Amino acid sequence: MTDATLTVGQIRSGYMEQVRRKRLYGGLTLMIFVLLMVSGFVVADDRNAGGFWDGLSQLGDYPAAVLSEAWEKRADLPPLVVKYFPALVETVHIAAVSTLLGAAFGTVFALLSTRGLARWPRLVPLFRRLMDVMRAVPEIVIALVLIFVLGGGPVPAMIAIAVHSTGALGKLFSEVAENADLKPVEGLSSVGASWTQRMWLGVLPQVAPNLLSYGLLRFEINIRASAILGFVGAGGLGYELRNSMAWGPGRFDEAAAIFILLFGAIVLFDQLSSRLRNRLTEGAHA
Repeated sequence: MTDATLTVGQIRSGYMEQVRRKRLYGGLTLMIFVLLMVSGFVVADDRNAGGFWDGLSQLGDYPAAVLSEAWEKRADLPPLVVKYFPALVETVHIAAVSTLLGAAFGTVFALLSTRGLARWPRLVPLFRRLMDVMRAVPEIVIALVLIFVLGGGPVPAMIAIAVHSTGALGKLFSEVAENADLKPVEGLSSVGASWTQRMWLGVLPQVAPNLLSYGLLRFEINIRASAILGFVGAGGLGYELRNSMAWGPGRFDEAAAIFILLFGAIVLFDQLSSRLRNRLTEGAHA
């Protein structure tokens, strides 16, 4: 009885010691995180052209000026929306083409970097590192390099987003492919099917709903990315928005019309892709 009591007491004291140690480590981690955040903010604030706290009171000045001028010229907003609608179409086209290219190349990279499915197993780490590099480099950096080489326009934006999408979707697709059932692949291999046939007939039909779901999600992200890249001269709605904002007062009504178009497009495609992704997910689980 005494031995049992001592054992229970030792277990309890050991557990409480672990809890205290965990809380101590958690507190130290939180303290380090707060110190890093505060020091980073101080350094960034010192390097700014103006102090953050000094400019905080002016945070709403620009939106207020845009809204005020847009309200005064509200009768001109519908024609401006029609005027900039082709730029929105160009932005959506950039996102759509880059998503299709990223999904196609991402699928190939995913299959080549998935253990058990790879054509060349020894090159799996190489393909994974290539996807890491594609993901790590921001679209705007790739776009700036391409603009220097190719000039401004939608092509540099499309290539930049497609490269980043290849790395991002390739990583997601490879995780989906790892969960595929290998029995169909083994059956096709036993009758002499090539690697391409095994992937096309044995793997892709299993994972297609998830691939389409991730592709639609990436399409939403790429619409925003294509609009942002317009600020560096890559065409589309972002380019028109940069021009109207750089002009200043007098063209704020154009900036407001572009914001309305961009916001409406993002909300519309978010809702459509969410519904499609839900249907695909439900179909995959059915």
